[in-house]
Amino acid sequence: MMIVAGTAAVVVLGGALAFVALDRPASTTSPHRIGDPTRPTTTTTTVPVAAAPTTTSTTTDVPGPAGPGFIPGQVTAVGDSVMLDYQDPLKASIPGIEVDAAVSRQWADGEAILQTMKAQGQLGGLVIVGLGTNGPITDADFDHMMGILGGASRVVFVNVHVDRPWQDPNNAVLASGAARYPHVVVADWATLAAKNPQWFGGDGVHLAIDGPGALALAGLVSTTLANG
Repeated sequence: MMIVAGTAAVVVLGGALAFVALDRPASTTSPHRIGDPTRPTTTTTTVPVAAAPTTTSTTTDVPGPAGPGFIPGQVTAVGDSVMLDYQDPLKASIPGIEVDAAVSRQWADGEAILQTMKAQGQLGGLVIVGLGTNGPITDADFDHMMGILGGASRVVFVNVHVDRPWQDPNNAVLASGAARYPHVVVADWATLAAKNPQWFGGDGVHLAIDGPGALALAGLVSTTLANG
């Protein structure tokens, strides 16, 4: 399996991670529209190098073995409208990744999708979850999600940057939840996003499709998946 972050690819061979240089493909234009609130749809093809991503991690070891119901080496990402903003650079960074993202998706919706994928034998052993933008979540919600994802080789939860009362509580739930489970890490988008307000449109949540913020978020997620 190969995972790419920025201009470096990570090749998983026999449980070890090796980095090789790789040119990132040019960004593409995604015409999809995100609903309420309105966000920018401009694109950019020349992007400055983003600041080094910050991650919250409870483990520095290589991914564990995939348990029953997971496809070893396959990467699955499930998220809300923010993931739609960066799905193209994420696909470029992680060849073969399966991305399922939708506008206004709630945490429980994501649970149902992941449960169905697992039951049908379609869930990757490496899982990215980008949910929590659209409403509050609890420790019980996190535990229920891990009841589905327990046995995954690695799970990356992307924390949220949203001007709503549930931002900080949700991020606390993700951080404390990751600390309770092996092979579970948090990609700290909230911290990186707060340092770069120029990446966002008027709602302060969504990013220009394939713009500098989208590329930075894709790089953060792929790096966190590779490094744990």
